[in-house]
Amino acid sequence: MDLDELFAKKPGDPLTQLCTEDLDPLSVEELETRIQALEGEIARVKAKLDGAVTHRKEADELFKR
Repeated sequence: MDLDELFAKKPGDPLTQLCTEDLDPLSVEELETRIQALEGEIARVKAKLDGAVTHRKEADELFKR
């Protein structure tokens, strides 16, 4: 899968910009800070996903035929 398939087609999409940003100018410290920030964002997204899955499961059970 290439980047065009993975990311949104909007040119200004923040995720696309983040994932295609040139990392060469960054120092080791800046790269480590970036990793920490991204790991925090991953945890936040996973928590949101878990909540959405739980909510969907509860709704399915409530409206089950």
